[in-house]
Amino acid sequence: MEDIQRKLELIDRQLAGPRDVHRTITDTAPLVFAVLGLIIGILAGDIFSGSPAFWIVLLLLLSTVSAAVYFRGKYRRDTEVFAYLALGCFICLGAVRINSFYRPRSNDIQNLVKDNRQLAQIRGSIVSKPYTNKNKDWAFAKFTFTDPASSFYLKVKEVETNDGWVEAAGTVRVQVGEPLVDLNSGDYIQAHCWLDRFEKPTNPGQFDFKSYLSRKGVFVGAYIKGRSGITLLKRNSESGFWAIRNKLRNLASEGLFSEDVIEEGNHGLLEALLLGYRKDIDSRTYRAFRQTGLLHFISLSGLHLGILIGIIWWLCKTIGLSKPGRAFVCIITLIIFLLIVPARPPMVRAAIIGLVFCLSFLFRRKTNPFNSLSLAAIILLLIRPSQLFEAGWQLSFASVLGILLFCRRTHLFLYEKITGRSWFKKRPESKPFFHIVSRHGPYILALFTTGLTAWLGSAGILLYHFYTISPLTCIWTVITFPLVGLILIFGYLKILLSFLLPSAAMVLGIVVNGLSGSLIWAVEHIANLHIENWHISQILIGHISIYFVVFYYLFLLFAGYSYFRRPILKKVICVLLASGMILFLAGTKLRRTYPDDLTVTALDVGHGQAIVAQLPGGENILFDAGSLNHSNIGSRIVAPFLNYSGTNRIDAILISHSDIDHINGIPEIVENCGIGRIYANEYSFSEADKWGTAGFLKEELRKEGFEIEAAGESLELESRARVEILWPEERITKGLSLSDNDRSVVSLIEYGGVGILLCSDIEKFGQGKLLELYPELEPDVVVVPHHGSLRTLDEGFLKAVGGSIFICSCGLGNYEKLEAEGKDRGGQWLYTFRDGAITIHINKEGLIRGVPQLIGQEAL
Repeated sequence: MEDIQRKLELIDRQLAGPRDVHRTITDTAPLVFAVLGLIIGILAGDIFSGSPAFWIVLLLLLSTVSAAVYFRGKYRRDTEVFAYLALGCFICLGAVRINSFYRPRSNDIQNLVKDNRQLAQIRGSIVSKPYTNKNKDWAFAKFTFTDPASSFYLKVKEVETNDGWVEAAGTVRVQVGEPLVDLNSGDYIQAHCWLDRFEKPTNPGQFDFKSYLSRKGVFVGAYIKGRSGITLLKRNSESGFWAIRNKLRNLASEGLFSEDVIEEGNHGLLEALLLGYRKDIDSRTYRAFRQTGLLHFISLSGLHLGILIGIIWWLCKTIGLSKPGRAFVCIITLIIFLLIVPARPPMVRAAIIGLVFCLSFLFRRKTNPFNSLSLAAIILLLIRPSQLFEAGWQLSFASVLGILLFCRRTHLFLYEKITGRSWFKKRPESKPFFHIVSRHGPYILALFTTGLTAWLGSAGILLYHFYTISPLTCIWTVITFPLVGLILIFGYLKILLSFLLPSAAMVLGIVVNGLSGSLIWAVEHIANLHIENWHISQILIGHISIYFVVFYYLFLLFAGYSYFRRPILKKVICVLLASGMILFLAGTKLRRTYPDDLTVTALDVGHGQAIVAQLPGGENILFDAGSLNHSNIGSRIVAPFLNYSGTNRIDAILISHSDIDHINGIPEIVENCGIGRIYANEYSFSEADKWGTAGFLKEELRKEGFEIEAAGESLELESRARVEILWPEERITKGLSLSDNDRSVVSLIEYGGVGILLCSDIEKFGQGKLLELYPELEPDVVVVPHHGSLRTLDEGFLKAVGGSIFICSCGLGNYEKLEAEGKDRGGQWLYTFRDGAITIHINKEGLIRGVPQLIGQEAL
């Protein structure tokens, strides 16, 4: 009888189709229409930027009509009409809000800053605690010989003009060239600084700092050389709200780390898991969580807040409080917790949902999860509409929405397939297996389906922003969740008991320390699981079009909520669509892993060099990785570019010489990427080590299990392309007292009859001897020696080697000198400082593409 009833319900749903879903949303979760309208409006306002007058007039018109419908609506049809009117109103509201967010006031500081930086005097209040960047994740930071820089955000109040001090508005990001120990948030200061606008990234995959700050309403940066450029006008008295917040944060931190039982390696993880502060987490640990898809554990969200509220609820129940009383205490706890932790979107979203849940007990009303989630999104987007374009906001809501939409259906489907029984039938009490996969309780199947559907909801966004897929995340979630759950339970209990029962808190601290160490060990071992050179936890695809991501989410909705009279037809369509997406991703991965063309990219690293050669057949070579202008280019420029390109592995690193602007990014690349072998000029790493950089690099590489090998006459490759070492020539340089530059490695890459000459830092002596050794050397592309330095460049060398394209990996200084000289050196000159990353593609016929206005070459 139950089977018949179930089939009848299924037939009713199929006959009702989408209209049944539509009615359900209208009746039980009307805020879904509001949040959809708000999102559409923000997107429309961002695309069609201009005067908001049209949207305001339309909003007033729709609001009037909506009010009329609301006051006379008594029937379902009126409810549906009102829902769509609300959708229209919120579309207008979203467009107006995003326009007003990006439209500066007349006295905003960004209106005073033109295209070029300018000197200024500004006054304002510090709105964030000054942070000192000690570059602890950059091995070569010790060779910078400068103090760590500090940064903070300043809310501008006044700016000095020719007419004196005038009122100003806006927020600037201030960077100071030394640590700040005597300034704090709330201090009112005067700063003598350089004001400038932020620049867009110049390398593929590089973090877009300009867009990141603009979404926070910050469009101008200020640079101050040292603390002497700042005058403290008024010290923050730490009263009121900020004093309470800082006091609560300090108490929570003291409660967690008061006893000296937490090991240093576990300190950063516990602070991230329990309090949401991730700046001290070890880089290796953070990378392991990212590779396994478990970063959501160290990002405060509903899981963390739910466990904390659950503990408080249980304690209140133990002492006999009624449900409304427990809800009231939980609301107080929730507010205090929000004051302690960073106000990131996942946390604020969870707090709003938790608040609605608790209020439902006070007002005896049943909540709808879709309504609660929509309310959280509406509040956050009205506060700052630009959050819609941030990966963190998108992941936060997409993962929860995936759980709400698909978790129950997936759970019941898997239950029936595993047990062979309908979920509503009574399970056999004699078989424990049925308890494990049952519909009720926190069992393995429920945990697995929650992780699976959260991953389904966030997979497209992760692929678009981070270029990877982590298909086993749901399995790793099941494995590690017990440790995470115990750390959260015991950790929050420790904080609470540290003020009441210090001895019990110490015991809990020992337990939490052991659990966190076990979690780090488990996650790092999972991250290191691999088959040959492929990490099984993460599949790197590279950059993907937004259209594919949109298609993926439309497919999920189609698969989950479309109804067909013939279910087999839907299954066939879903299988075909899913297979098509998988084949597309597989084809994209294969093309990027085993390309047919030679691709050479000179990355923009300022004064320095980092050139990536992706050879036909799949081998990848990195020529140097260092810079004098940028810090930590291994993690911030080279590794992101490789991820963007879908490159998992570097088969060889060829180090030209040991100058710091060629090697100071290599340790982080070795740490972040799979490396085959490392070659170098033997002289640079055996004799010439004036500054100690060569020895330091060798020690760092040994920690990772690598030794530097001497570069021979050519690199051993399986590719159809050839990489030859032309210089130094031992029979010429032996016994000569040459500079390290003149002994640097010169390489020639050949494919399809096209040659690319990488001259490294050779000076006039090396340039002359290279022409003597190879008089018929005629490369098509030349990477100019020594970053284009006129002091060491032999003009006759460039004329003799010829070439149609000259690439100069340089900073501002050399670029300005070369341009100021104004000579016609022949060929097309490209500068990484001006043009950003320069990429050249060469196919097997020798045709070059990727460079505009090619001289002497046919472009595809």
